[in-house]
Amino acid sequence: MKRSNIILAVAAFLIITGCKNKIDFPITDLHIHLKGGFTLEDAVKKSKAENISYGIAFNCGLKFPIHSDSQIDSVLNIMKDYPRFYIAMQAEGREWVNMFSKESRDKFDYVFTDAMTFTDDKGRRNRIWLKDETWIDDEETFMDHYVNTIVKIMNEEPINIYVNPTYLPARMADRYDSFWTEERMEKVIKAAKENHIAIEINNRYKIPSLKFIQRAHKAGVLFTVGTNNADANFSGAEYAREMIRECRLTQNDFYQPVNKRLNGKH
Repeated sequence: MKRSNIILAVAAFLIITGCKNKIDFPITDLHIHLKGGFTLEDAVKKSKAENISYGIAFNCGLKFPIHSDSQIDSVLNIMKDYPRFYIAMQAEGREWVNMFSKESRDKFDYVFTDAMTFTDDKGRRNRIWLKDETWIDDEETFMDHYVNTIVKIMNEEPINIYVNPTYLPARMADRYDSFWTEERMEKVIKAAKENHIAIEINNRYKIPSLKFIQRAHKAGVLFTVGTNNADANFSGAEYAREMIRECRLTQNDFYQPVNKRLNGKH
């Protein structure tokens, strides 16, 4: 083959591959925090630079700065000059349901939670991202309780999105596939589908796994993109983009909240 034909063939391959890998819909990261020095002005600049829309999340729950209905309006006031961003309630712990009224919840564009805080069968309050507050007597028993907690949350708590999905404590994280069996994945996916809850594709922790996302997609579960940043050192939603390409997800596979301020609801 002549050199010119080889070049043309390679160029054609790259074009075709590029088209297959291209994401042809806008990315919205619905799990952004104002913390670690990351401000609203920073969010404006980063969102514009990376062409990613943001949802700004506020932590609400026991022992958090926002822990009552009376504080919600002050949160909304912080965002009044930034109508471009969605506003999210991140519901913390399992107590939050009794701490905030439906009226207060409805002032946010959407509500999400995770199962990283729960009380185990021995009455111990686990916060499983903290080593000293994670109680694991037996790993399989821990996993069963954890999965049952996730299902209970999806069945009983009024949320739109389940975030940090399939997160594991540090001592178990390197054996993800052994703990997240098909049976456990199916329990969570079934609960999400039945309760119309979207599952976050998390950029920070790179979860859930490709296998989980493929199974959830097949079941008709919707997704969101989320980062759960600790500071300003995040960018690009690369893990979510990778999963979107691998699973051939489209815009119709993603939950999109309504911006209530732009739609005249607040």
